[in-house]
Amino acid sequence: MSRRRHSDENDGGQPHKRRRTSEPIEIEDRLESLICRVGEKSTSSLESNLEGLAGVLEADLPNFKNKILRILCAVARLLPEKLTVYTTLVGLLNARNYNFGGEFVEAMIRQLKETLKSNLYTEAVYLVRFLSDLVNCHVIAAPSMVAMFENFVSVTQEEDIPQVRSDWYVFAVLSCLPWVGKELYEKKDVEMDRLLNQIDGYLKRRQKTHVPMLQVWTAEKPHPQEEYLDCLWAQVQKLKKDRWQERHILRPYIAFDSVLCEALQHNLPPFTPPAHSDDAVYPMPRVIFRMFDYTDAPEGPVMPGSHSVERFVIEENLHCIIKSHWRERKTCAAQLLSYPGKNKIPLNYHIVEVIFGELFQLPSPPHIDVMYTALLIELCKLQPGSLPQVLAQATEMMYMRLDTMNTSCIDRFISWFSHHLSNFQFRWSWEDWADCLTVDLDKPKPKFVKEVLEKSMRLSYHQRIVDIVPASFSALIPAEPLFQYKYDDESKSSLPGYPMAITVSNAIKNRASNEELLTILKEVPNPNQEDDDDEGDGFNPLKIDVFLQTLLHLAAKSFSHSFSALAKFHEVLKALTETDEGKLHILKVVYEAWRNHPQMIAVLVDKMIRTQIVDCAAVANWIFSPDMAHDFTRFYMWEILHSTIRKMNKHVQKIQKELEEAKDKLEKQQHKKQKDSGDEEDMEKNNSEDEDGQLEEQIEKLQEKVESAQSEQKNLFLVIFQRFIMLLTEHLVRCETASMDINTCWYKNCIERLQQIFLMHHVTIQQYVGTLENLLFTAELDHHILAVYQQFCALQL
Repeated sequence: MSRRRHSDENDGGQPHKRRRTSEPIEIEDRLESLICRVGEKSTSSLESNLEGLAGVLEADLPNFKNKILRILCAVARLLPEKLTVYTTLVGLLNARNYNFGGEFVEAMIRQLKETLKSNLYTEAVYLVRFLSDLVNCHVIAAPSMVAMFENFVSVTQEEDIPQVRSDWYVFAVLSCLPWVGKELYEKKDVEMDRLLNQIDGYLKRRQKTHVPMLQVWTAEKPHPQEEYLDCLWAQVQKLKKDRWQERHILRPYIAFDSVLCEALQHNLPPFTPPAHSDDAVYPMPRVIFRMFDYTDAPEGPVMPGSHSVERFVIEENLHCIIKSHWRERKTCAAQLLSYPGKNKIPLNYHIVEVIFGELFQLPSPPHIDVMYTALLIELCKLQPGSLPQVLAQATEMMYMRLDTMNTSCIDRFISWFSHHLSNFQFRWSWEDWADCLTVDLDKPKPKFVKEVLEKSMRLSYHQRIVDIVPASFSALIPAEPLFQYKYDDESKSSLPGYPMAITVSNAIKNRASNEELLTILKEVPNPNQEDDDDEGDGFNPLKIDVFLQTLLHLAAKSFSHSFSALAKFHEVLKALTETDEGKLHILKVVYEAWRNHPQMIAVLVDKMIRTQIVDCAAVANWIFSPDMAHDFTRFYMWEILHSTIRKMNKHVQKIQKELEEAKDKLEKQQHKKQKDSGDEEDMEKNNSEDEDGQLEEQIEKLQEKVESAQSEQKNLFLVIFQRFIMLLTEHLVRCETASMDINTCWYKNCIERLQQIFLMHHVTIQQYVGTLENLLFTAELDHHILAVYQQFCALQL
């Protein structure tokens, strides 16, 4: 949608001439505004607005036909929540101008082909649904729509294609049926039965190995977490049983039935689904999130059952509203709350369930996590009398079901809840959660409360957190985030390195240079070497202890002080971490010094990776090291690991982009050279050959950099997966030997963290599947661990 153009009134010059040239632009903008705003709040009825708009557009067709076609095609793709409003508008235009209707159908088919080619599968679903609803408006003939659906379902018979491809085509057909099923069944019942039987056969034979990896809860009670196609199929089956009667879709075209039924209909041109190609990126399978049913909303309208098609339609429309308006939280909240038919349903419950469904969607939410927090806060402001209560009820339910909740979703729950509390003075009825104090602190509930308080402290300060929770929760309150200095007073004078720490501290205070500090550090004895062994500059843990403890202690005032200190003495730190042991030890020292301040550890590790003091593999080895075993299940450790992987991935992408740009540049130059070869002088020829030579050299260097970075990236994943396999195998053997149940809290956390790595970085890991299969995830591996890998592989099958 283009922005409105404002002409400058005070420009002098020739006002008449300006007005003539800008008039068509103003009319185009007016048309766009009228089309985009139809169906919003108005004093007139929707029907009279549609009739008026159809009249306006019909009058403007001779001059602005292409513009009107473009706008209508765009709203069909981008404003799916107003689908039936726009199909009615197209129906009215088709009744008045048959040729325009035909051109619109052709333009929609062209757009559908383009969206499929561009991997825009969500938008393609909206376009297919729009075309199907045009059958209800007598624009498209029912038999040609059925023929298109038959072509879609025929994809399930294709060989050597990923399951996600046929899944999408089946979903596209099924998701149209709530709108058009009744009409198609009345006209083509035999063909429709055959179509549904084909779909039934496909759904029975498709594999669902991936489902456990995508479920928010492992328990099937109180609400089953169904795979999206199974759930939609059950809803369509019930709709068919109810004779395609659906009571929720707004259908403005019914009011114009006498006009529309007189219109001539168009046949869809034959549509063949584009063939599968290796660069096609199909949508991943999903699991339908269920949190509420009719028993949870005791007053007011009843919530439709999970297998009623109304539930699908409501949720689909709410998802569409969020997709259209997510960048503007106020507009998004207002649009959600003014949902048509809101008096017939418990809207607040639906909205909260849909928002959490998106936030907890695996592998990742459709939009950034913080958007959902901002949206829920906005909804609470607009509905202060009702929505906060529903949100509190949802939070309570999720807390009660933490034992079976996926660890990735618990992470998002922690982040959302702490951020939400920070906007409401951290007010919460903590006493209601006192049950978490009576169980082992490693259990999910106390762990959740502890992590929430720790995350809240990042958004506040320690004393505030102490003040907001009851004294009985003291065991879960995070420690005060103070620096633990090893050499803080004379009582520590017996520690090796104490005298050197005093010397280093004074040298830093007296602004000593990197060289001077390196000279001082040469005096630090190496506990790993014998007195007579003069090996020189090997790994010396004491040297790192003395220097880094002292440096961080002097810079402990803030993040900025710490960053400046690392930058100023970068040369010393690089010298201390030349070996892998040095890199591992430097991370160990950071942890020892700041163990009560996880956020500081996270930002310092991040800074050290950026400045290449440590590398990504060192961070992975440190997280899985025995020294960190007691913090292995804590939220911040995984925050650090995922941040490290993301940095590695971005680094590889950056170099790959540079390489592609250099190749493109060379190609353009060579193309230009061939074009100009006939009339090129010798001197210019030599210059262009020099440029080509330089570029080829640059490409060669970049190629080497890409290969080196990819090798580092592959190594990082190998380290991570190898460590996971070692830890999990040890646990499984230990349990088997002692005849113990393997399903401990630690095991659930660890196996789900392994799933999380696969899910969050699936695009990158996909490149190294062959290596992983040959080296780590072999047939001999314990089936508990191998199952996770098989679920991951099934995601894109």
